[in-house]
Amino acid sequence: MEKDKTVQTENKMGVMPINRLLISMSLPMMISMLVQALYNIVDSIFVSRINEYALRAVSLAFPIQSLMIAVSVGTAVGINAFLSRTLGEREYEKANTIAVNGIFIELVSYVVFALVGIFVSRPFFASQTAIAEVREYGTVYLTICCTAGVGIFMQTAFERLLQSTGKTMYAMVTQGTGAIINLIMDPILIFGAFGIPAMGVAGAAAATVLGQMAAAVLAIVFNLKFNREIHLSFRGFKPDGGLIANIYKVGIPSIVMQAIGSVMTYGMNLILEAFGAAQTVFGIYFKLQSFIFMPIFGLNNGMVPIIAYNFGAGSRERVVKTMKSSIMYAVCIMLAGLAVMELFPAQLIGLFDAEAASELLVIGIPALRTICLSFCFAGFCIVVGSVFQALGNGVYSMIVSIARQLCVLLPVAWLFSLSGSVNLIWWAFPIAELVSLGMSTFFLLRIHKNIISHIGEGKR
Repeated sequence: MEKDKTVQTENKMGVMPINRLLISMSLPMMISMLVQALYNIVDSIFVSRINEYALRAVSLAFPIQSLMIAVSVGTAVGINAFLSRTLGEREYEKANTIAVNGIFIELVSYVVFALVGIFVSRPFFASQTAIAEVREYGTVYLTICCTAGVGIFMQTAFERLLQSTGKTMYAMVTQGTGAIINLIMDPILIFGAFGIPAMGVAGAAAATVLGQMAAAVLAIVFNLKFNREIHLSFRGFKPDGGLIANIYKVGIPSIVMQAIGSVMTYGMNLILEAFGAAQTVFGIYFKLQSFIFMPIFGLNNGMVPIIAYNFGAGSRERVVKTMKSSIMYAVCIMLAGLAVMELFPAQLIGLFDAEAASELLVIGIPALRTICLSFCFAGFCIVVGSVFQALGNGVYSMIVSIARQLCVLLPVAWLFSLSGSVNLIWWAFPIAELVSLGMSTFFLLRIHKNIISHIGEGKR
């Protein structure tokens, strides 16, 4: 009886002042995602010490790795939004069932990617490069990341269960732990130490999956010990098609939206293949930009359950205030990132073992300075897209993402590549982000009129 009384106490997402709540929910996630971005960069820095082909191989693996993250995180976004709304409506038994079904579909997703790692890795690299050394490095790296990738799916699922009940501090600890283990194991496994032989690129992949597995185990332990609002039990479990469909109602648009990024990256790699080290520069950019974008994704992870909870609880004022504060913080972060990339492009590229006057610097400096102009608009667009998801309209985010990356960015980049100037190709990014800004604003006005302005009317 005492436990039930604790469960039904008003969740802090419905009563705490918005700015304090948003910071308390988001800051742990922003810090943990900064740590994740750091280990992604350090991972590539270590690999670049092997040789430039190893760095290029890891960069070319990014579309499949990004697709894994898209499926795991997109599914978890659906779980998070559905679960937070259900908790806001105080349907606690239903919330437990949602959580268990969510874990089940994350496991199924892992099995699919394990098969991708076994059967798709080699032809995937063969389609992107004719350099045999890059193909071999990449096949080994990607096969390990996929077949041993259960950790990323379980880590994501259980962290989102913690986030949906406002326990973001625990999620920060799990992500931070995984990142630190990756950072420690990277040099040991790549170059060899303490009796462990040098594994090269395979060591980088092994360090990655070990960090993910450790974070997953910790997230499971935290849920079982501290997440009293959700009770997990697989006894007599049968998949519930209706609940899974509701998870994917928000999750599939999110998956598609992030998976489109994988398609875009793959397409850009094909376009850039004719421009020497441009593929490597593009991979370096993605590692660097994650250090700027990851905090915004952490902000969104804190924002989504707040909006979803207060949407379910019928509090329009709290939904609107959360949205406005999130946009303000995101824009400030992106402007800071813009300043860093404009002022220090050579120093950033130099982190990846780029010698002075090398091809990486010649191509990379104008690339960073041009692409980062898109940051002026990206913060607003990212937050608004997550607002759509939190309100159960993730399809709007999907439409904007498809338009930006497939209908504008890739065609414009291909057209510019016909000029023979790699520097012109990079302008496709700010052009595409302008289109995203216009569409995001249009859909925000529409969702405000049809949904936000009516929140709470049925509860009066």
